[in-house]
Amino acid sequence: MHSSFDLDFLSVTEAAALNCARWVGKGQRDLADDAACSAMRSTLNELAMCGTIVIGEGERDEAPMLYIGEKVGNGEGPSVQIAVDPLEGTNLCANGTPNAISVLAATIEGQGQLMHAPDCYMEKLVVGPECRGVIDITVPPRVNVRLMGKALGKDTDELTIGVLDRPRHDALIAEVREAGARVHLIPDGDLSVAIAALDPDAGIDALMGIGGAPEGVISAAAVLCCGGEMQARLRFSNEEQRERAAKMVGGDLDRVFSTEDLATGAVVVVATGITSGDLLKGVRYRRGLAMTESIVMNSQTGIVRRIESQHLTRS
Repeated sequence: MHSSFDLDFLSVTEAAALNCARWVGKGQRDLADDAACSAMRSTLNELAMCGTIVIGEGERDEAPMLYIGEKVGNGEGPSVQIAVDPLEGTNLCANGTPNAISVLAATIEGQGQLMHAPDCYMEKLVVGPECRGVIDITVPPRVNVRLMGKALGKDTDELTIGVLDRPRHDALIAEVREAGARVHLIPDGDLSVAIAALDPDAGIDALMGIGGAPEGVISAAAVLCCGGEMQARLRFSNEEQRERAAKMVGGDLDRVFSTEDLATGAVVVVATGITSGDLLKGVRYRRGLAMTESIVMNSQTGIVRRIESQHLTRS
């Protein structure tokens, strides 16, 4: 995807972050999410493209804002596939805790592809470029910890692994700790930590564990931009989810998905911080101003940019 789209999509996540930041810490998760969705939708519709939401807030009947299949853009320009999470970490925003972000991934049809992820869980293993080619999601976590330590030139007690704080991960957390590594527990939303694992300055060496499949596709797009590696396996709660996935995803549903199975070709990923966390600073206010920090990644150019922006909040 041409880099001229980078700033266009940056305006989208910035608008969503700024609109929902007023709800940070106010305990109103639904109102925060609605604010992010409304601003993202409005800004997307100003862009010169024929966009289609391929990963959004759900099906049309379940999510009136930014639903899967929704058409966005002004109807002029290239056909673009867009995966969005207007507010990744609704609870984080409502509680004023770290790592709430607004994020999207996009690709021009014919230049790249984003998997139409089923609404199910996904087991994920995300690492940066130094560990590409050495990890294996099918082996025990302690083995991957050892392999990552060797690739990074670190002792195991110097490694930090991001894991969602859920009962389903009790055994994983125990094994990672027994292997000697440190565990960075994530209260909600693993997407920001997955992207942070690609940044050598973030202090996160990998993401492990089970989270949402749609968020996994956006994570894979970021991995593609940064030259890291992601391996994943779909996880189903019931047979209905499996049957639905079979209609959306070709091949063996139980196979290991690589980065390129989830996202391939020319993609751009943009994220803007809402609350400060592992990846980005959140929205901050000064007299008459709002400050944002964003990350912009482009797989075609291989460039990752961090952008600080200043926005007037009053005339």
